[in-house]
Amino acid sequence: MDAEDVTGSAELAAPGDLRGRAEAGASLADFIWFRTGGPAELLVRPADVDDLAEYLKALDPAVPVMPIGVGSNLIVRDGGVAGVVVRLPKSFAKVSVEDGRVRAGGAAMGITVASAARDAGVAGLEFLRGIPGTVGGAVRMNAGAYGRDASDILVSVTVVLRDGRVETWDAARLGYRYRHSELPVGAIVVEAVFAGTLGDPAVIGAEMDRIAAEREASQPLRSRTGGSTFKNPEGHKAWALVDAAGCRGLRRGDAQVSEKHCNFLLNLGGASSAEIEALGEDVRARVLAHSGVMLEWEIQRVGVALASGWSSVVDGREGSL
Repeated sequence: MDAEDVTGSAELAAPGDLRGRAEAGASLADFIWFRTGGPAELLVRPADVDDLAEYLKALDPAVPVMPIGVGSNLIVRDGGVAGVVVRLPKSFAKVSVEDGRVRAGGAAMGITVASAARDAGVAGLEFLRGIPGTVGGAVRMNAGAYGRDASDILVSVTVVLRDGRVETWDAARLGYRYRHSELPVGAIVVEAVFAGTLGDPAVIGAEMDRIAAEREASQPLRSRTGGSTFKNPEGHKAWALVDAAGCRGLRRGDAQVSEKHCNFLLNLGGASSAEIEALGEDVRARVLAHSGVMLEWEIQRVGVALASGWSSVVDGREGSL
């Protein structure tokens, strides 16, 4: 696809009856945690679920659609993301609690959900305090921390499918595995229902405080990063394999393996997405050579390399925290 094709598809991708906002060539680096990467061909922020459903129903089926949350586990490649990127606005971030169940919009942050559960005396969701992303991303990738995963607490999820259908699925339908779900390409999580157990708000709050303190002590929270870079292989901790391979502090340009937690990659200020991704591949190669284990990326890498233009597609599972 050449530049003329890109412009034309962006115009076609924004029907006049969209009540939300659509912006062609919108910056993603403004909010992606690494603060790197190219623009979205078209960034859409729907007004509500009906607006999103009608928009996707009218959108040419050939146009790719990718949801993005706050970009806390995402590398957006320097050539940007082709097609439509959907970012849910704050109207999708409402949280309510009733009868031990927490209903959360797809744009709600993990800490917001955990706090609402605490205030209502619902235990079991404390680990969400340690997941710095949105409900939509957590549900899609089966995010987890401190011994628990989204699949442990999810009851049901409401999604807007690529063709505009709105469906509510039981958790079992998502086919959860470690950091993986079977949500189809282009599906957008707009709401999730989580279940907990009755608990003492003070005890729940103390556990959330413990999680926050542990994260502060062990992770580079105040850096430009993308969270945990690699999945934990069976029987191993990714950070330990990276450390044993001599990668702590390893650099490529302004991209660096964190010295504080070496399963985190950092942008020290001037790194490109290409440098960050290449550093990750350097780490994978060194770990393979040292231990014989091939690490799998946990960070989602989307978009195309700068030299490739819009013609390539996003890799693997789509969507982010």
